[in-house]
Amino acid sequence: MAKELPIIATSTSETVSQQPEKSVYSRVFCQRENSPPLRLLIDFLKARGLAPITPPGIDESALDEWAWVRIALGYHRDRQPIQLFCVRDRGSYKDVFEQEQALFLELLSAHDGVESELVRSYLSLSRFILTTRMVEKDMTDEGFDFNGWILEFYQEQCNGIVQIDNHGFYSPQGELIIDMSVSVED
Repeated sequence: MAKELPIIATSTSETVSQQPEKSVYSRVFCQRENSPPLRLLIDFLKARGLAPITPPGIDESALDEWAWVRIALGYHRDRQPIQLFCVRDRGSYKDVFEQEQALFLELLSAHDGVESELVRSYLSLSRFILTTRMVEKDMTDEGFDFNGWILEFYQEQCNGIVQIDNHGFYSPQGELIIDMSVSVED
């Protein structure tokens, strides 16, 4: 059973009565059987000169767990952290994995060509999906870059393909190969 890691509590001056904040989602559909331990991601980010902020009081041994479900990683103390979710083709969140996989396979059915066949193949062979969620109004260029490094890590380490809502699917070289700029809504 996967451990559920804590989400960083965020402080915000907005009141509860306001509308929920719009989020930006991105995903990496990964073919590797297991997600790497979070410590490898954190080391990858640090090697790029970034300083990821982990949840306060997190048990260090949790960072060595491969079967994690969610965590928040901060990129700046004055900004809300990026939420990371990992759902797999087995276990507690298998239904969420299957729904996401089916949704994107259905959306891709409207596209044809070599690129869409490649993407459908990636999705069909996926073993887990790494999803990031960012609060759109709170993100800075630094935050988008931080998220990009997270996506790159999973793309490279887990034989994955990147999808960003309201954009589409990206090649390993970072080129938009399937434009889905109006296909996915929050």
